[in-house]
Amino acid sequence: MGLQPDSTSTGGAATSAQASAGTVQSVLVRAAGHYRWIVCTLLFFAATINYVDRQVLALLKQSLQSEIKWTEIEYGHLIFTFQLAYAIALLFAGKVMDWLGTRKGFSLSVLFWSIAAMAHALAHSVFGFGVARFALGLGESGNFPASIKAIAEWFPKKERALATGIFNSGTNIGAMITPPAVAWVTLNYGWRMAFIATGALGFLWLAAWLALYRVPEEHPRLSKAELDYIRSDPPESTAKVPWLQLIPHRQTWAFSLGKFITGSLSRR
Repeated sequence: MGLQPDSTSTGGAATSAQASAGTVQSVLVRAAGHYRWIVCTLLFFAATINYVDRQVLALLKQSLQSEIKWTEIEYGHLIFTFQLAYAIALLFAGKVMDWLGTRKGFSLSVLFWSIAAMAHALAHSVFGFGVARFALGLGESGNFPASIKAIAEWFPKKERALATGIFNSGTNIGAMITPPAVAWVTLNYGWRMAFIATGALGFLWLAAWLALYRVPEEHPRLSKAELDYIRSDPPESTAKVPWLQLIPHRQTWAFSLGKFITGSLSRR
């Protein structure tokens, strides 16, 4: 009778090999560097500012309603104006980011929405707020396409979900800090300064973005080890898939419906 391999020994060897591989992987990750997480931090603050700027009008609704004398219906029109602009621009925002590149495209988006946010302070009528609101929706639509593109450029697949979750949590931080911050600025300096102060945050972010962001291959502060780690995934197919081919898939409708429901709750 032939000798049979000891299953316990075999299983133990496999487990040991997996543990060893995991240890090697951890060492490689630590040796690669961490500059990509600085990029993730920039995206986190962009998402935070994005949600700060879009909330100011809702928080000042009562004060502005007594001063501007708008009705509930007119206020609803302002909300719809932002959502309409956001929805229209979102159809093209990704294409713009691909065309201009992440650094230039995101810079343009933040610059545009920051000016639009500050422009609310110049409004003296419902129409004036509507124009500023529409411009804000156009500019803010670039935030998430640009952030997702930056994550794809700077992170290997195994870290993209984590990085996306981290930067996306900035939306919740923005929702938390805006009410007390806007209340303090408004009480001390007036509602117009609330729009100016929150809009100015985008210019501070923009200065940091232009100073710190490049594509990995062109970044002077990125080590070769970290670049190799970022590019460690197998080459991906670059074949373009027409939109019409996505429509029959249930996954497309499931994602679209989920995004429609959650997105409509978070945009104001």
